[in-house]
Amino acid sequence: METPNNEQFRDSIGTITADGKRSWVFPKKPSGKFYKYRSLVSYLLLAFLLSAPFIKINGNQFLLFNVLERKFNIFSFPFWPQDFYLLVVSMIVGVVFVILFTVIFGRIFCGWICPQTIFLEMVFRKIEYWIDGDRGKQIRLDKQPWNAEKIRKRLLKWFIFFVISFLIANVFLAYLIGGDTLISYITGNPLDNVSTLISLTIFTCVFYFVFAWFREQVCIIACPYGRLQGVLLDNKTINVAYDYKRGEREEGRSKFKKNEDREALGKGDCIDCKQCVVVCPTGIDIRNGTQLECVNCTACIDECDHIMESINLPKGLIRYASEDNIAKKNPFQFTARMKGYSAVLLILVGILIGMLFLRNDVEATILRLPGQLYQQKENNIISNVYTFKVINKTSKNIEDVSYKILSHKGEIKLVSNHNFVVPKQGLAEGTLFIELNASALKSDKDKLEIGVYSGDKLIETTITNFLGPRSYK
Repeated sequence: METPNNEQFRDSIGTITADGKRSWVFPKKPSGKFYKYRSLVSYLLLAFLLSAPFIKINGNQFLLFNVLERKFNIFSFPFWPQDFYLLVVSMIVGVVFVILFTVIFGRIFCGWICPQTIFLEMVFRKIEYWIDGDRGKQIRLDKQPWNAEKIRKRLLKWFIFFVISFLIANVFLAYLIGGDTLISYITGNPLDNVSTLISLTIFTCVFYFVFAWFREQVCIIACPYGRLQGVLLDNKTINVAYDYKRGEREEGRSKFKKNEDREALGKGDCIDCKQCVVVCPTGIDIRNGTQLECVNCTACIDECDHIMESINLPKGLIRYASEDNIAKKNPFQFTARMKGYSAVLLILVGILIGMLFLRNDVEATILRLPGQLYQQKENNIISNVYTFKVINKTSKNIEDVSYKILSHKGEIKLVSNHNFVVPKQGLAEGTLFIELNASALKSDKDKLEIGVYSGDKLIETTITNFLGPRSYK
């Protein structure tokens, strides 16, 4: 019998053998209440993930992260490089939310929401169960020589895995370059977009490597989130946990015997069937306590509940619970630590919402042309030359755009000599001259407030500097 004090399992990763080789995990196909709930959540998230880059609201792609062209759409709201501060605040909000969520519920994100888990458990493993069979058949197939059956099953599985990886890579690319652009590439000649085809092939190979071979190693080795557990979890955090008080009792675990009063004999409810181990997708024994490899997928809960039900013992030997709940029977408490994180999160969310409401749909900049001094003209007129840029963040063209000086009496002359149009989700730029009478200047460097108009409607204001002779201070 394993003792609760045996901590040797923490000295190495369960998927690596003593000689450093990969210990392949063949998990049993899970089933049960939580697995049904997880499947439902996964299908909804998969539908969202696959459709989001092709959904448009007001002409804007629902989610777009075009880093190369610096275009970003979040829930159909377009963001530009000038809105980078919003991205920073959003990232901070996300980090604090993950911290709060982990402090309260542990790694529930990994088991229920993480794309790696969803694709691996709900797509690739299901295909594997369909082709190779359940755990026992997979182990036998892995050990058998390369005969016709094994070659046929392996080639079929690898081909389907590659096709799905290719589809995932296409969706991933749609988030980066846009759904419409991707569709135009697909329907066009592949040779016209060789660089995109190469990128797509690389992404496909990466996804295939991750889901066909690397698998749970992503969660155990590559993902930093699991290592955050050590600093974020405490005795009050709700995790997938084994009730060792009930499972061990005085005499510990023992095999099940029919018509035996285990409680009277001091034996724990755990019958040491190890079904919680064989169903685990990372190959750990949940009875050893909280571990780095555990992704809170609930497969062990469903399997243990099934065993308990079959031998007429109460369910919940493995369940969502905190260490204090198991050891001291303490109910869940919203601790001061949780309240602190919640307060910080609410403040940050309030700041972000305020920034979103204060964000302008139009942004204008007028900058003096570098290296150019002012010019003196007839009738005591001082002229400065500028470059301008107007960004339209909306999904409609802005017509009949012009500039007017709001702070001084003067004139603005566009090089184009007429008003212009700013295209939707685009920008307009050019050159203009600002002319003021020297008597209107208060110093050799005045600040001018410029209004940007669409027709007669003021849509934005901006500030720029105007240089003049020192004698007019």
